[in-house]
Amino acid sequence: MLVEIQNTDLTIGNENILKNINFNLSKGEMKFLIGKTGSGKTTFINSIFGNLKPSKSDLFKVIDYDINNLSEYNIPYLRRKIGFVFQDFKLLSDRSISDNLRFVLEATGWKEINKINNRITKVLELVGFDLPINKFPDELSGGEQQRVAIARALLNNPEIIIADEPTGNLDPQTSQEIMELFKKLNKNGMTILMATHDYNMILKFPAKILRCEDGQIHEVVKK
Repeated sequence: MLVEIQNTDLTIGNENILKNINFNLSKGEMKFLIGKTGSGKTTFINSIFGNLKPSKSDLFKVIDYDINNLSEYNIPYLRRKIGFVFQDFKLLSDRSISDNLRFVLEATGWKEINKINNRITKVLELVGFDLPINKFPDELSGGEQQRVAIARALLNNPEIIIADEPTGNLDPQTSQEIMELFKKLNKNGMTILMATHDYNMILKFPAKILRCEDGQIHEVVKK
């Protein structure tokens, strides 16, 4: 089990955002998290990423880390095992695609130029990005930028990919292509947790759907 959460409350300030969460994510599994804006999806994701400690919890384990007792020292090591994909891509606009990816590898301890270049080539192949890597983000379409962002999330061979509304800024056709890419990654063994508002799109995927609503997270039964 890569994520195991039992009887957990998440609070911001004096506001109890989510209560009595029980959630598991197994290796190789894909799960979707849906819910309205403000329902707690991002709060839940932040807790898995180590950004928010529970206010009450019987068990909160992510990979090999106990979130309830996670030290500041260990947070970066947890995050290296989690690839994060954002709605707005968050690519560095003043750097080429190659330099965006190189920056992440160097920041996480990669030093050998050949290994860095080989890894960049590998992840871009995985996501189907075949444009020149000396292009800058503003020269790419939204879908192309998101492919690069997914490649960036894969750089350090994460154990989990967390995607927060990864199709939120994309047109329907491009959204479908990005979803198919996530499906392919999952089929190849990647564990994925995705927050999304696009309920109709995810219905066709053979994955569990969880809904954030009224301070609770519960499974949605597909019809």
